[in-house]
This record gives sequence, structure tokens and C-alpha cells, in this order.
Amino acid sequence: MSAPFDRPLLGAVDGGLGQDAGVSPQAGDEERVVESALRPHSLTEFIGQPKVSRQLALVLEGAKRRGRPPDHVLLSGPPGLGKTSLALIIGSELGTAVKITSGPAIERSGDLAAMLSNLSPGDVLFIDEIHRIARPAEELLYMAMEDFRVDVVVGKGPGATAIPLEINPFTLVGATTRAGLLTGPLRDRFGFVGQMEFYEPAELQQVLRRSADLLGVELTEDGSAEIAGRSRGTPRIANRLLRRVRDYAEVEGDGRVTREVAQAALALYDVDVLGLDRLDRAVLEALVVRFHGGPVGVSTLAVAVGEESNTVEEVCEPFLVRAGLLARTPRGRVATEAAWRHLGQPLPRGGPPLGSATPGSAPGAEGVTEPLFEA
Repeated sequence: MSAPFDRPLLGAVDGGLGQDAGVSPQAGDEERVVESALRPHSLTEFIGQPKVSRQLALVLEGAKRRGRPPDHVLLSGPPGLGKTSLALIIGSELGTAVKITSGPAIERSGDLAAMLSNLSPGDVLFIDEIHRIARPAEELLYMAMEDFRVDVVVGKGPGATAIPLEINPFTLVGATTRAGLLTGPLRDRFGFVGQMEFYEPAELQQVLRRSADLLGVELTEDGSAEIAGRSRGTPRIANRLLRRVRDYAEVEGDGRVTREVAQAALALYDVDVLGLDRLDRAVLEALVVRFHGGPVGVSTLAVAVGEESNTVEEVCEPFLVRAGLLARTPRGRVATEAAWRHLGQPLPRGGPPLGSATPGSAPGAEGVTEPLFEA
């Protein structure tokens, strides 16, 4: 049986629920090795998330001056935005070890008790996808976070005995992509909650320049701008696309990543100007061409593109909605005018169901002619 800390972080090894790996925000096992070499090691090196970085710097500096571990930290937001990097930076800034595990790997309270009892004073315990931790382990975590002790139950039935076990003071860093699934008691025990936001193109260009230097890639300014514009606001996707464009540049060109090289490479990998991949475009084309813009149910839409419903709903729709190309309405999924224009399809007579919009604008923005959601 493997030790709890030896278990790998759970993730979509194939890039995430059937979506093309190029623009999936999930990280496979092999990609984690590459990411570890590109991760920043201090808050000064960390790019983006200025509010969270500033707040976290104050929390850590205050704790160091008091000589005590900082409050427990919860980082929430979509995958690929730097939650794991920040957790490792916390350990680096404090000069302590970081123990890494994931919520699904903690199946029993005994697993968690073993982890906590092996922590040295001031260590950082990082639990990825903490909302998926088993309920018995979560209840044991309450007392550990507040009182730095756990009750280990020995025996079964009427003869069971709870033995209190003191643990060293530690800092728990939890990461979640589904903050709404956290229970209230667990969320309330975190002293600092940081909400990670999607990156602006200029921030992604900084990430790309830093990664290019570490990878030894000659990246031009217009080349970085082209890749950043197709990275869906996510550093993980930006770094992945940089590596694919680098391969193309080394094989088909002179190794320099220019705008023209980036455009040719990303076209080869089916990543268009908005960052949509093959599956995203298939969903949009089915909605616009086959169903005339909708409304249509997600199950019907999934059958039309040959995918599972949860793949369309959890992988494709979040970005399509954020880009203003699709909306979820009480009657089903509906394409906006931006979707018709992006696909180069003529607008239907009388206009699309949701009126005018521009790519990148949020649903419900100016120009929408009917409500998107129930009152």
C-alpha cells in the first residue's frame, strides 16, 4: 500500500474529459513534470493575480514576524491559474516543507490522521480539490485545523475508544475548482480565502516570456501576443501552446517563434483565434447549423457531436459562455450573434435568438434582446 503522500494528484491524464489536450485547463501526469520546472519559486516571481499575491504576502509576512504558522489558506478558481504554484510558494516563503495530496486520495479518516501526525512544526499541507475529501476525513480535519489535535478511534462497537493525538502546528492550503461544493464548517475554518481570476493577455505574455527563457525558446513580441490571445486566459494553456509552437518552429522553421509561425502551428493543432478547439467548434456548429441557433437541450447537443453530456456541459460550455458565444437559458442552449459571426454563418432572418453580441463579451451584455435566465 502506498503512503498517502506518494499518491499522485488526480487529474485528467488525457487532457480532460475528451477535450483536445491543447486547450484543456486540466494537467496530465506528464505535463506536471514540465510545469514543475516552470513554476515560480517566490511571490516576486509569480505573475498575475495581483490582489491575491498582495494579500497573501501580508499574511505570510505577519506570520513570520510573529513566529507562528500563518492562518489556513483556501485558493479557489478554475484549473490552470496557479493554485498549486501559490501553495508551493507559501512553503518556500516560510522556509518549510510542503506535503502534497488531493481530496479524492483521502478516502478514510485514518489516511488523514497519518498525514497530520507526520508533519513537522510549521509544515504546509496542500490538499488539491479539497471539496472532494471524504466526509469522515473532513470532520477529523475540523479539529486539526482549530486545535492541532485529532482523535484516533481504536476498536469497534461499544469497546471503541477515542485517543487524542496532539499534532504539530501546521498550515493547511486547500485548492478547489468548485468552491460552492465546500461545506460551511470547512470553509469557515480558513483564515484567508483567495479567488483566482482569469489572466489578461498582457499578463499571459509575461508568463510566456518567462517560460520561453526557461525553455530556451526565441519568442518574438508578436509571437507571444498571438499565443496569449488563444490561451483562454489560462497560464497552463499558454505554456502548453508555447511548447507545441516551439516544436513546430524547430521542425518546420528556424526555431524562432514569430506571429506567422504561431498562427501556422496553432492552425495545425485546431486552435482558432479565440482559443476554441475542435470540440468547441463542433458544439457551436451543431448549435448554429443543425439547430438554427437553438434553444436545444444539452443531451441533444452532446449526441449531435458524439460526446457525453457531461463533457459538453463541464468542458466546453464554461468557456463558450464566458466568451459570449453561447448562453444557457430556461429553454436550453442558445447561440449568440457572436457565434454566428465567428463561424462565418449568415445570420438567420429576423436575427439570432439572443440578438447582437461581440466575441469575448459576457452573456447578458448590451444588445441581448431577451432575458437569458429565469427571473
